[in-house]
Amino acid sequence: ELSEMKFLCRDKIGKRKLDLAQSGQELFDILMEQQEITKDNLELLKKLLQHIKRRDLLSQVMQFEEGEPQALEDQPDEHERSRDVICDNLGREWKRLMRELGMPEVKLDRIEEAYPRKLYEQLVQALREWQKWKGKDAKVADLIKALRACKLNFVADKVEE
Repeated sequence: ELSEMKFLCRDKIGKRKLDLAQSGQELFDILMEQQEITKDNLELLKKLLQHIKRRDLLSQVMQFEEGEPQALEDQPDEHERSRDVICDNLGREWKRLMRELGMPEVKLDRIEEAYPRKLYEQLVQALREWQKWKGKDAKVADLIKALRACKLNFVADKVEE
């Protein structure tokens, strides 16, 4: 499947970069880096998944597209600001915070595996996952309370500002 997708991307990515991609995740990272795949433009991704006959993944992408505008409208600005402040100031303690928020260990492991050696992205994705998981019950006050429970008072103070 990877070689088929790489073949389809040969006009979008240089040969050297294509050769470096050893997994689908790495290929998608390159495509996102070059803005060939963005949250607003998933046509190439859908084309790739359709070509390799992964209708299951194609279905998930289409569900994401249908649900994304509504999810963005549901996200209050305070969540985005809080997420940015936390991501800019937290670092390696992100798993401790997410555990305090009640996130299952399995989800944390999946996030860590999906973004190896990308600490900032792990935290961004973990906070998004928590917000999606909690839905309307995701409150900034809960984030602040969890930060304080983890003795991360500096970050909690920054969020409150």
